[in-house]
Amino acid sequence: MTEAKTHETAAARSGPNSQGQNRTVGRAAVQSADPSATSKFVRPPGMNPPPTDPAGQANTGAAKAQVAEAVRAARATVSAAASRGPRRARLHLKRIDPWSVMKFAFAVSLVLFIVMVVATSVLYLALDTMGVFDSVNKTLTSLIGSAGSGSKGFNLQITAKGVIGVAALLGVVNMVLFTALSTLGAFIYNVCSDLVGGIEVTLSEKD
Repeated sequence: MTEAKTHETAAARSGPNSQGQNRTVGRAAVQSADPSATSKFVRPPGMNPPPTDPAGQANTGAAKAQVAEAVRAARATVSAAASRGPRRARLHLKRIDPWSVMKFAFAVSLVLFIVMVVATSVLYLALDTMGVFDSVNKTLTSLIGSAGSGSKGFNLQITAKGVIGVAALLGVVNMVLFTALSTLGAFIYNVCSDLVGGIEVTLSEKD
């Protein structure tokens, strides 16, 4: 009798596990030997549940539709722009800064001065190598000697110093005149632009 009661008490304490239901190990449910029992799964921490909200799915679909519509609109705009050709813009040149014009004109005239002096020097060396200036100097000496025999201290000859000096002097005069006239032209253009509206310029993209 006592042994029978002991076995019944153990069976009652074992409860559902002895009758074939699920046993939970850690976070996952392990199916017992009973095939009729239902398996369970516990989602690990950090794992998002699958979207089951119909309103959320509808919002996602609407967002995708808006993105697709924006892409189609952008493609249509690009194709329309390509069919129209290069863009053009009509602008008016209202004012020219005289200070910037003066600096630019001075820089250009300085470059021209250097080019003139160098070109004159190279040209003189080339002609002097060919003996051109020697013959010219002899001709000038004979002409001056035959024309005025009384002026014995006067001697006109073409030399490198004289040629380069004359070129440098002309370059300096050119620098002053070019800078001054460019600045004055900027002032005159600003006055005329206030009266007639300035020069109209059409800008276009490259084909």
